[in-house]
Amino acid sequence: MKLSLRSAVGLLAAPLPILALAVASPAHAAPAAPAALRGDVLPAIAHAQRGGAIDARQSIPVTLSLALRDQAGLTSFLQRVSDPHSAEYKHYLTVKQFADRFGATAQTVAQVTAYLKSQGLKVGALSANHLTLQADGTAAQVEKAFGTTLATYHDASAKQDFYANTAAPVLPASIAAAVTDVAGLNDYAHYHSDLARNTGAQASPQAAPKATHPGLTPAHARSAYNVASAISSGYTGSGVTVGLLEFSAYSQSDVTTYDKGYSLTPPAPTVRTAGGGTTDTSGEDEVELDIEVVQALAPQASVKVYEAPNSDAGELAVYAALVSDDVPVISTSWGEYEAGETPSNLTAVNTDLQEAAAQGQSFYAASGDSGSDDAGNGGTSVDFPASDPWVSGTGGTTLTLTSSGGWSKEAGWSGSGGGVSSQFATPSFQSKVDTGSYRYVPDISADANPSSGWSVYSEGAWDEYGGTSAAAPNWAAFTAIYDSEAKAKGEASFGFANSTIYALAQSSNYSKAFHDVTSGSNGAYKAGTGYDRVTGWGTYNGANFLSAELG
Repeated sequence: MKLSLRSAVGLLAAPLPILALAVASPAHAAPAAPAALRGDVLPAIAHAQRGGAIDARQSIPVTLSLALRDQAGLTSFLQRVSDPHSAEYKHYLTVKQFADRFGATAQTVAQVTAYLKSQGLKVGALSANHLTLQADGTAAQVEKAFGTTLATYHDASAKQDFYANTAAPVLPASIAAAVTDVAGLNDYAHYHSDLARNTGAQASPQAAPKATHPGLTPAHARSAYNVASAISSGYTGSGVTVGLLEFSAYSQSDVTTYDKGYSLTPPAPTVRTAGGGTTDTSGEDEVELDIEVVQALAPQASVKVYEAPNSDAGELAVYAALVSDDVPVISTSWGEYEAGETPSNLTAVNTDLQEAAAQGQSFYAASGDSGSDDAGNGGTSVDFPASDPWVSGTGGTTLTLTSSGGWSKEAGWSGSGGGVSSQFATPSFQSKVDTGSYRYVPDISADANPSSGWSVYSEGAWDEYGGTSAAAPNWAAFTAIYDSEAKAKGEASFGFANSTIYALAQSSNYSKAFHDVTSGSNGAYKAGTGYDRVTGWGTYNGANFLSAELG
């Protein structure tokens, strides 16, 4: 179901080739002309039917993304912190250090705040990284403040009514260069979870799963990915927080039933709301899958569920919360094909993801369940944020177990999202495997075929779930195991994941630390030896991966 190196110098993603958001230059004559924020009109309105005007009294919350103070300096720092030959390797920044060096200045924040207040908007909290500012007002006030019109629309293909700005927002020249995105001018719900249910499996509402129930149990998953010995040695993710980015609420009673069914006693998940949170439960199966996969593999990790509205404003608010909270490990299974995002939103999220890398946060994102055609238009396209170079895009495999429940083999799953980004340049950490100009996706993979999927309890029943939605939290859980062992041994944490992954994958330990997936196709691409655009470098072989990195 779709709800929609260490051995290389400078693991740096090149600047966005077409997303570097250019704000119109102020006119030389006084007074300076207002400037339009380019790339800030929802693509969906092109195929939606326009209705009438929005109610002028309707409350409209907005999220403003502020420009980095020193992009060149951040680019240089990311290069050094990811280079094992640098004295700054894995010497990551705290949130305060990041804000002090790269966040908007107090003067910039004051200028933007003053303008919003002058337009009658109520200004809310500034994020800890000094890059995101909340505000709200009536539709009439928002239209006046941003020089645009809000109209209602109907998207027949998505069966959705929504409002959106009809033209790019306009800001005074005095602050236009300081703002890279104004989110919240539409309420289009376009982020999809990459979750798939095994429709051939029989849902079972019993209190505990039967021995014959299809789906990976915690024991089988630990055996298959070779983490049972680490867990038995006490490396259970204890002391590590895994943040789950979600656009839906969930039922804790379902998670409790899962834990009881498999005799798990993890810490209870906590919820952190962003952008006002959400009461929508249409994606609760996604959230519960994410939680249960993490608890199955890293049973003592602290799971923190970040809930936000399914909107561009909610998206920016939740990313700002994740980086401002400096959550060490993050997983998301929600995304959108690249062209479905506004360029300004992509730029704003990319800024937060750069911060995540600078702070050493390990960020995994499902690469999509539509193979090489994420947009579903018959071409080739990839999913965002998995396509962002500061995220580890996580593809999917079909896992086969031995008779005793161990790993037998894996093949590339036909639904595994992968291909070539149309938005992000080839990052330097991919330069040895990507000879083109744009980034390849995914980076790594894990079991995602729903026919070899996970035993999950959701919506009052046991069932079998897959999708790359299951692969991203799988890697997040493994990273929590890694970090708990690293802390015990006085070693560095996993950190920016692509740095660690590509360094190990391109070393002599690749065949030991990874399961190289060499068969299978996702449509336009085939799996093969080493890196490929179906499964990336493949899946992790837990104990060997840990031994190669941590001794």
